[in-house]
Amino acid sequence: MSEAADPSRSIDLAARLRSYESVRAVLSNDRSRERHIAATRNVIAVVLAQSGVDGLAEVAVELSLKLAAALERIAGNQGIAAVDLAEIWFVD
Repeated sequence: MSEAADPSRSIDLAARLRSYESVRAVLSNDRSRERHIAATRNVIAVVLAQSGVDGLAEVAVELSLKLAAALERIAGNQGIAAVDLAEIWFVD
């Protein structure tokens, strides 16, 4: 697959790692929503301090690409369009 066909390949490796850390913080075994939010905010604060707004934008793009890919897989398994599933998750 070419880089044009797979936009996530153009994302900086550091942004991919920080995106993973952010998601991992939310998926931790700890059931405390407040701790999940605090851990995610910490990752984002580190990104902002180390890489500035551009780094933060890279993380946001990476998270969006990964979420879109996950929604496409889930929607495909459910036999619905990914955009419809996104609307259900984010708008409803």
